[in-house]
Amino acid sequence: MNRQIRLLAVGLLVCYAALFIKLNILQVGESKQLSADPRNDRAVIQTFNKPRGPIMSADGVVLASSVATPTEKFKFQRQYPTGDLFADVTGYYSFTYGATQVEKVENAILAGTTTQQQVGALGNIFTKDTNTTGSVTLTLRNDLQTVAKTALGDREGSVVVLDPRTGAILAMYSYPSYDPNQVADHDSVAAANALAVMNADGRKPLLANAYQERYMPGSTFKMLTVSAALENGTVTTATTFPSERQFLPPQTTDPILNFAGELCGGTLAVSFARSCNTAFARVAVDMGPQAWIDGVGKFGVNNEAVPIDLPGAAKSTIGTPTFLATLSQNIPLLGIGGFGQGNDSITPLQMAMVGATIANGGVEMKPFAIANTKDFNGNILSQTAPTPWRSPISAATSAIVTQLMIGVVQTGTARCCLKLDGGIQAAAKTGTAQLNATGQPPRSHAWIVAFAPAEAPRYVVAVMLKGVNDQISAGTGGTLAGPIARQMLNAALAIPQ
Repeated sequence: MNRQIRLLAVGLLVCYAALFIKLNILQVGESKQLSADPRNDRAVIQTFNKPRGPIMSADGVVLASSVATPTEKFKFQRQYPTGDLFADVTGYYSFTYGATQVEKVENAILAGTTTQQQVGALGNIFTKDTNTTGSVTLTLRNDLQTVAKTALGDREGSVVVLDPRTGAILAMYSYPSYDPNQVADHDSVAAANALAVMNADGRKPLLANAYQERYMPGSTFKMLTVSAALENGTVTTATTFPSERQFLPPQTTDPILNFAGELCGGTLAVSFARSCNTAFARVAVDMGPQAWIDGVGKFGVNNEAVPIDLPGAAKSTIGTPTFLATLSQNIPLLGIGGFGQGNDSITPLQMAMVGATIANGGVEMKPFAIANTKDFNGNILSQTAPTPWRSPISAATSAIVTQLMIGVVQTGTARCCLKLDGGIQAAAKTGTAQLNATGQPPRSHAWIVAFAPAEAPRYVVAVMLKGVNDQISAGTGGTLAGPIARQMLNAALAIPQ
């Protein structure tokens, strides 16, 4: 009998040891694998049964919050009170499709799972107040974002407003946008149907077009070419250009034309104000491929990652590495690139950064959308500090280009549309990026980059309207994008300091 008891005891010990080992394997060795298994939704369900902190605009508007829900499966539902207004920045938080944008990059703060938040909550361990969630405050303002949306209306395009002194993004809106509430819906069928419609839309509403999509910049790119040429001495304020309708660069019999075939030329100031294509094609050709690539590339537009605190930023480009390596055999394309056509392809955000660099004395700041994060009690967890990214031009060059851009507003292509309230002087460069080949129906993007006050810039705006219809393509950057820029600058300048 004792032998049987001993055998039973040994067997039970073996079973216990096996169970102990298996539990440790599951809890430690295979925990990550099991958590990642798509069939295991317990961890995800658990997160949706806990509160999640809010995302706020800089002017105090709630952009995302979690509200209690009576459903049995989930205790909380993520809601976006402003609908499509901030979707490109907040993103969505969905049980079925995960998180995007700020909801993704600041997930740990919003969920309250960082070590700092968990340790901070230890003092409340014996109370009912165990909420560890945090909040995120953006640099973007609801009032400016609303002006941008209203100004764009139903025209496809983007508006970006920056503080050139810090790099803070104050507004960034693109049309079309989307309603994140539809994707965050706990009804997985409804969320899937909504997402399918959005993905099928060729206008890419789910893409934050202002910084995740590139476009031909047209003559706004002349800001880069003239800045680089002034830096290396290719041109000075005393440089003059022939008054001509076309310019024939080497290696081709196909001349470069001015907009609408107009006669254009004269001093550097006049050629910039009137936006003479022939003049800036000549500048790029005179600089030569390497000097042009190096000079404009200093602004970070040559296939470099933009140091923004949002995910998925597109890299602006002036051509593929292979194309740039053989540019000496393609001098006509160098001339075309000098005035923003051909292989130049830039995001609206980065064009705003170019304008901000000129406005900021030649210093290009890192753009950022997240001002700070806080714990549940309002204590600062992180605060974004303004940080220089690079210095592509000198203060002297930025001062010259600012004067050239003032000329655009006073006597040039923006004189129609950029007179600001209170007589405040703006500086600007317009652009009309021709998308069609010769002989084809006209298609062009309408651009403007502007800042104000010109003597001490506080705000920079970039506006891009896509050339998707005859209405846009028949206009110019000054006549179409200019009024939007004026509305944005007037609204921004009216904000109490």
